[in-house]
Amino acid sequence: MPKDKIIEELTHQYGNWVAQEGTGKCKAAAMTQELYPYSELFSPIKINHMTVKNRLVMAPMGNIDMCEETGRPNDKMIQYFLARAKGGTGLITSGLIPVSYGIDNSLIELGNLTYFPRIDRSRTVFCGWRDIAHGIHNYGAKFFIQLTAGMGRVGNPQCLITQHKFPVSASFNPNFYITQIPCMRLSDHKLKKIIKNAGQAAADAMAADIDGVYLHGHEGYLLEQVTNPAFNRRKLGRFADWQAFGIDMVKEIRRRCGDRFPIMYRIDLSLALNETYGETMDKEKSLKKYKNGRSIQMTLDYMDNLVKAGVDIFDVDLGCYDNWWLPHPPASMPAGCFLDISRIVKQHFAEKKILSNAGVSVPVVAVGKLGYPDLAEKALRDGDCDMVMLGRPLLADPDWCNKAYAGKVSEIIPCIGCQEGCLNEFVEGGHPQCAVNPRTAFEHIYPEIPAPAKEPKRIAVVGAGPAGTTLALTASARGHKVDLLEKTDKIGGKIISGSVPKFKFDLDNYRKYLERQVENASKDGRINLIKNFTATTDWLKEQKYDAVVFAVGTKPAIPPIPGIDKAPTIEATDLLTHPDKLGKSKSAIVIGGGVVGCETAYWLAYEYGLKVSVLEMMPYFMDGACTANRGHLIHYLHDKGVNLINCAKVTGFEGNTVKYRRNVSKNRPNPYVTWTPILPKNVENPLAPKLGPEEEDSSLAADIIVLAAGGHPDDSQFLEAQRENAAPLLYNIGDSFAGKRVFEAVQAAYALGTKL
Repeated sequence: MPKDKIIEELTHQYGNWVAQEGTGKCKAAAMTQELYPYSELFSPIKINHMTVKNRLVMAPMGNIDMCEETGRPNDKMIQYFLARAKGGTGLITSGLIPVSYGIDNSLIELGNLTYFPRIDRSRTVFCGWRDIAHGIHNYGAKFFIQLTAGMGRVGNPQCLITQHKFPVSASFNPNFYITQIPCMRLSDHKLKKIIKNAGQAAADAMAADIDGVYLHGHEGYLLEQVTNPAFNRRKLGRFADWQAFGIDMVKEIRRRCGDRFPIMYRIDLSLALNETYGETMDKEKSLKKYKNGRSIQMTLDYMDNLVKAGVDIFDVDLGCYDNWWLPHPPASMPAGCFLDISRIVKQHFAEKKILSNAGVSVPVVAVGKLGYPDLAEKALRDGDCDMVMLGRPLLADPDWCNKAYAGKVSEIIPCIGCQEGCLNEFVEGGHPQCAVNPRTAFEHIYPEIPAPAKEPKRIAVVGAGPAGTTLALTASARGHKVDLLEKTDKIGGKIISGSVPKFKFDLDNYRKYLERQVENASKDGRINLIKNFTATTDWLKEQKYDAVVFAVGTKPAIPPIPGIDKAPTIEATDLLTHPDKLGKSKSAIVIGGGVVGCETAYWLAYEYGLKVSVLEMMPYFMDGACTANRGHLIHYLHDKGVNLINCAKVTGFEGNTVKYRRNVSKNRPNPYVTWTPILPKNVENPLAPKLGPEEEDSSLAADIIVLAAGGHPDDSQFLEAQRENAAPLLYNIGDSFAGKRVFEAVQAAYALGTKL
């Protein structure tokens, strides 16, 4: 099985970096400004004949469901992009825009509708793109539209159910979401039609005053499926040459648009599948066809030929959907994770003296958790790349660039790497948003500066977690007088314990950001912060507040299991904030395989070297978490030998022994599978094997038993205050209402804060 040594080393480091922090480039990063002023980040660069004012590129975050049913960009999408242009980004890129309607069946839903924006229909869609281009130009930024040949095997397989049409691919490949569904091999004729469509879309983009096109050739989408021998196993015809499809597409765009129109290409240096899964590639039916992917050298040769055909600029990373945490590095991946990859390409172009058709160097754009100004600047100074691509950091803070340029790094809202809003939200049927920036994709609704309060109120906010602090900051900025009441001595709520593991450095950056914001608002007299204080209903009533907002979070769920009161148990958040309670423990059992349970297991295994087992009652671990975040943790828990036991219900405790009953049906899901995703709950897989009723009793013993069974919304204070009429206006938000995530907590707090 072919492997690239450097890819193998990197993929290994992406799991154990927390145990080896300080060695190599795999490490955490903070929102510091030691390298300010950022002379490299804010220097111009030439792409073809076009000059971009700085080295910052907005990544192609998918704009799914951000358009009208015709595919025309609507005001939601327009204002979303304009906010990032106004924020100082030099080059804005759109999310993927398919050019293969009528060929790739996965693009169309019932009623001949699609959730993708379009540029291929008619003049009815052009005005939206012209408005985006002109609006971005108003702020001195450039705009590229990302074109995709289609989804292919990573497209929605529901087309088989709704249209009775199979998804498609370069060869007969299993569908990513439902592997029992095959994807049909596209004919050369249809592939040539897609090439013509791409040329037309590029010509339309140029006519719409868009500055360049950006081809989506990575992550296992259709363009990569045809240009990577892992997916393209054709023996006959033009496209049996796996390079031909991409090269022909670039040549067609050049034919239609001329030599001066910039072409950008998104590529992975390696799928990294062999390096990720090793022997599993031979065992798993849905993976074994993909062992012969492009090597590093094959990709570099292909990139050379793409430049000859007309490509002006590349961004480069690793991975595909089958190891989704690579192209979408989550919170647990190290910062700057792909700088070694961009450096390989940059050095290759320099050594071979490769120039574009315009006679200028071919810029290499680095991607992968670079939203920390010092790290981004250092990457440019060290010659790792020519430009820096930011996706989620610009969703978290559209003013990232302006704040970095002005030396106000401490004011940048840090991305927390959760991918709940930007990625998981549209997988579940919504559109891209952001957990820490409630204005993202709502710029058309929420003004940049909330309107001043017409009647300033005295407001009490009970609880200083993400919901409480966001509410207090938003309401006080509008002129309300806010008392922020916190029963502990710290701001942050559950994110205090959640940011303890080294791999949660993104969340820790956000915790520190909230602390600074509240501290500054307290100094200005906008917020009166009262710590170590329990606000009783009687006290709140005596203060005669105009409004009281409860944001007190959750209370842990302690399952009523026989013997639990005598077992050596500790609640996960308690252990995270008091790791000294581990004592001399060498083994642990974590009860609960949700996000908290798996993160705690990872922390115990990698940072403390414990032998860890995790018991989960449901068939899947981390069910509901973003596929990338889930996949990264589970894959490396497996690497570390963590015992994941699914379909297991705890039945009792005897000292340090946990007794459980487990489903042992042959159809019980393999808990370590990360190469196929968990389907959304409203999507049924009629081909999925049914779980049988067979069960057996078993037991495990460990030095310490960690409870991570979730929590219940703690609405008791709110309900008591409501009974006692503690204030004219009462609200309950965040985890104490829904018991969910930072995403919902911050959204609710901001919405309420702008309306009070």
